[in-house]
Amino acid sequence: MPRVKRSTKRSDRRKKILKRASGYFLTKSKLYQAAQEAVERGLMFAYTGRKQKKRQYRALWIVRINAACRINGMSYSTFINGLKLAGNPLDRKILADIGANDAAGFAVLAAQAKSALAAAKSAREKAAA
Repeated sequence: MPRVKRSTKRSDRRKKILKRASGYFLTKSKLYQAAQEAVERGLMFAYTGRKQKKRQYRALWIVRINAACRINGMSYSTFINGLKLAGNPLDRKILADIGANDAAGFAVLAAQAKSALAAAKSAREKAAA
């Protein structure tokens, strides 16, 4: 069986790993095996970081919406429930932007949520009676 010499394949793969590891501390940027482990670990952290970023942004949007709701005399949960009852399709990202930049527009949404909650409450009372 002939001997296989992986000249360019091997060097290209190693160069790719070492290029990704540039800027790492000491041997992690110089030696292939240490660099490979560090790069693999960094990629795992990057993957989890991309998931955490989505969670953190959603939490930030909720905090902003809650602050705008409190100004309009509601809690976050009652506001979201009222919007769902009103059939409003806006997501939290848009609601947070409206709450931060357009107080009058958010007040309209809060009034819409309050009226939907009142209508649902009266419907429940009629059904119970």
